[in-house]
Amino acid sequence: MSRRRLFGAAGVAGAAALGVSACGSPEGGPAPWERLRGTVIARTDEVPVGGGTIVIDGKIALTQPAEGDFKAFSAVCTHAGCTIQEVQTTIHCLCHGSEFDVSTGDVLRGPAVEPLEELPITVANGQITLSEDAPAR
Repeated sequence: MSRRRLFGAAGVAGAAALGVSACGSPEGGPAPWERLRGTVIARTDEVPVGGGTIVIDGKIALTQPAEGDFKAFSAVCTHAGCTIQEVQTTIHCLCHGSEFDVSTGDVLRGPAVEPLEELPITVANGQITLSEDAPAR
């Protein structure tokens, strides 16, 4: 094998490893949000009306579709398991372009075909808490 081919193969292997870590399967192991059950995950003033934000630690997409109406969804894309990076007027996965509704988590644009998993939250005193009964895997 030539030196050029060896370095090319190493580059491809490195890129593949990065791709697997970004788009790993959502199956297997505990859900990212499990350790956050029962804890405050954000303040209400951190979630813009008509859009949302991402809680990186638990891979949670928090949205506020209408004033005072807060929702939480898994930020693990149902297409390839990538972590969703952006919430504006839609929940948007930058890996492959899937978009989800901020009110329901339903698919607005593929390649994803399954909606995002909704997570139960409570809102009180300006704080958003992931409920103790958040789903487990």
